[in-house]
Amino acid sequence: MNTRVMPYRLLDSGDGRKLEQFGELVLDRPRSGAVWHKSLPAGVWGKANGVFVREGGTQWSWKVQPPKEWRVSVDGLTFALRPTDFGHVGVFPEHVHGWRFVADALAGAKEQPNVLNLFAYSGGATLAAARAGARVCHLDAAKKMVDWARENAGLNGLSDAPIRWITDDVMKFLKREARRGARYEGIILDPPNFGRGTRMEVFKLEEQVWELLDAVRDVLAEKPLFVVLTCHAAGFTPMVLGHLLGQLLAGKRGQVEASEMVLAGEPGVLPLPVGSFAGWRRGAGES
Repeated sequence: MNTRVMPYRLLDSGDGRKLEQFGELVLDRPRSGAVWHKSLPAGVWGKANGVFVREGGTQWSWKVQPPKEWRVSVDGLTFALRPTDFGHVGVFPEHVHGWRFVADALAGAKEQPNVLNLFAYSGGATLAAARAGARVCHLDAAKKMVDWARENAGLNGLSDAPIRWITDDVMKFLKREARRGARYEGIILDPPNFGRGTRMEVFKLEEQVWELLDAVRDVLAEKPLFVVLTCHAAGFTPMVLGHLLGQLLAGKRGQVEASEMVLAGEPGVLPLPVGSFAGWRRGAGES
């Protein structure tokens, strides 16, 4: 495996597609909402190493057989990448703003905070929080993803960081933690629109969002530092997420920030909105 690490770059988007450089490979993948025209000529798009399509069944098309694993640098963190059947490769760079929000919220904490990362995927937010000095509980329902996140921790010199690696259904875990009296100063959650737990429990965000947030409230510390809520589901706009956090943290002294999650390219590349972000942070000077 080539271990050379190159950064992520958004190269172009349009006509329902996005062109991205993940380390040494350039990928052409679908992006609903990118309804404007592409800026780069077809010849540039045609040089992509891999193309993912959903028409006639999801599938990758490669110019040459890709490596089983390669690496990319995103915001100073290194990630192991692999193509999946869903068209993902192992990192969502649009979450960088959230990672930085978490790091800023942790800066200057008097004691080592406990942070809970739910629906944690390959660990970007976990690594950002651990890098900022927190104790982190990383939870995902898929063991394969938890193992992948642990691999990423090793790539970043964080194998010995205080991270608990948990494979479990989110709701079951939160209820168990509440009974135990576990509390977290920071909570990060990026729920899917639809998902299944470790025993195929069905999760539908639109129907269960308050069941989830009520369970989150039960494990939130009395004086939390932050809560981050992100989502790619249609209808869960930044304003919606901001309202949810405002109600979840009602009575706590802090501020809510809400915005689109955006992939930003080089100058001249149109920014690409790909989801929604909301973050609540304890007010300055609050102890």
